[in-house]
Amino acid sequence: MQSPSRRRPARTLPALSLACAGAVALTGCSGPADADAAVADDDGLTVVAAFYPLAWLSEQVAGDLADVTSLTPDGAEPHEHELTPRDVAATSEADVVVFLPTLQPAVDAAVEQQAAERAFDAGEPADLSLTYEAHEHDGGHADEGEHPDEPATDPHFWHDPMRMAAVGDALAEHLATVDEADAEQYTANAAELRAELEELDGDFRAGLADCASRELVTSHSAFGYLADAYDLEQFGISGLAPDEEPSTDALTEATGFVREHDVRTIYFETLVSPAVAETVARETGARTQQLDPIEGLTDQSADGDYLALMRANLAGLRAGQQCS
Repeated sequence: MQSPSRRRPARTLPALSLACAGAVALTGCSGPADADAAVADDDGLTVVAAFYPLAWLSEQVAGDLADVTSLTPDGAEPHEHELTPRDVAATSEADVVVFLPTLQPAVDAAVEQQAAERAFDAGEPADLSLTYEAHEHDGGHADEGEHPDEPATDPHFWHDPMRMAAVGDALAEHLATVDEADAEQYTANAAELRAELEELDGDFRAGLADCASRELVTSHSAFGYLADAYDLEQFGISGLAPDEEPSTDALTEATGFVREHDVRTIYFETLVSPAVAETVARETGARTQQLDPIEGLTDQSADGDYLALMRANLAGLRAGQQCS
């Protein structure tokens, strides 16, 4: 069970006034409105995290020693979210900015210009070793910004609890360099978090050990680290970008894959349209089921947290993959 001392729910940054909203995005804003911002909290460290999994991780490691806010509001799709001037100002004023390079270009730009010396790169301890190559089934198109002949790094590490634990350990070390007086508490919080994530990992290993189907067909390729950790084979109908439209050839190949492997469930996600999954399901007789990418909270998931959402995904996978 989580210690109450580590719980301080992350908040999204408040909207700017209309006058400030007209400012140039990367110049930020100043004035009395900023005095009430989370980034101006004098009671401890101020931590700004790029999106939900990083915000949740920051909350667990920092606990009551920091005020954590998220740049990506609930219900927004992180890949496409654009920062407001207030968001950019927050990155310039925070003690620590936790981000994941390449996932959110707008955040990358803000960090480079406003917080390069105060940023924590979650990708390094996460060991982003998985890559996605544009295959015939997605029409040969890589994600925007990637050369079509080059593999793109898969950023969705948080679907592997042990990678999350590694990032938590590294974040504790980083926070300890910023706030040396509380170094022991950050280390203790990270150790408690690792224990919770090890338990979650054990639940996944046990729950997915004996399944009739090892093929995981998803609307987009966001679950590679989960598949790699638990001996599943991911087949993403689209690429790494959730809003990528699959070609006709991609849908045909997906249909063939589902029939060849007798796949019974096609997974769609929160925050994006289920149309792609529904199209393949109609053609094959498979059913559809939601699998939460946990990139952000929605109205349906707002009462949960990362651990609860991961366990909900496990229950869905056990049903969809016909596990005993």
